[in-house]
This record gives sequence, C-alpha cells and structure tokens, in this order.
Amino acid sequence: MERLKHSGLGITSFIVSICAGGMLFVLLTVAAVLTTTTPGGLDAKSAGAIILGLLMFLFLFVELVALGIGVGGLFQKGRHKLFAILGIAFSLTSILTVFGLMVLGSSMQQ
Repeated sequence: MERLKHSGLGITSFIVSICAGGMLFVLLTVAAVLTTTTPGGLDAKSAGAIILGLLMFLFLFVELVALGIGVGGLFQKGRHKLFAILGIAFSLTSILTVFGLMVLGSSMQQ
C-alpha cells in the first residue's frame, strides 16, 4: 500500500496563513498601542494610521490567497488534506477576527 503524500498546496496554504495571521496580530497590537498611548487617540489621517491600514488590508488579501490555495489543496487527488484544512481554518479565523474587530471598532466610535 502506497503512503499518501501531503498536499503541496495545503502546506503552502498553512504556512502563508500562519505568517499573514501573525503579521495581522502584530499590526493590530501596534494599532492598539498607538491608540492608547497617543493623547486623544490615533488620528485616522496620520501617516502611521494610513500605513497600518494599508498593511492590514494587504495581509487580509494574503489571507484570502491562502484560503484559495487551501481550497485548491482540498481538491488534489491522492494527497493528505490535513494542511489544506488547517490553512483554510487559520485563514478564515484571521479574516473573520479582523473584520469583527473592525466592525466593533467602528461601532464604538459612533
């Protein structure tokens, strides 16, 4: 009986989702620290806020790419699906968490 190999797409999805999720966590932490340490909060029109926002959207896009790669890994025949499933799960968790925090933050400002 031949042993199945892990899906290359699944492994890629897993690694990319972990890296992008880590960067999103770092960006959210930096944004929180800047907001709490800046008198009056972080100005939305400052260069730092704009750069943080753009980087956050960049890494959200990378998470979407990881999600797509993970879905591709699920459809590979004759391969283990573990890393594809983990990549999809981590990508979705990161995406939903960031969007949830964005919704929560925008509702608290009003």
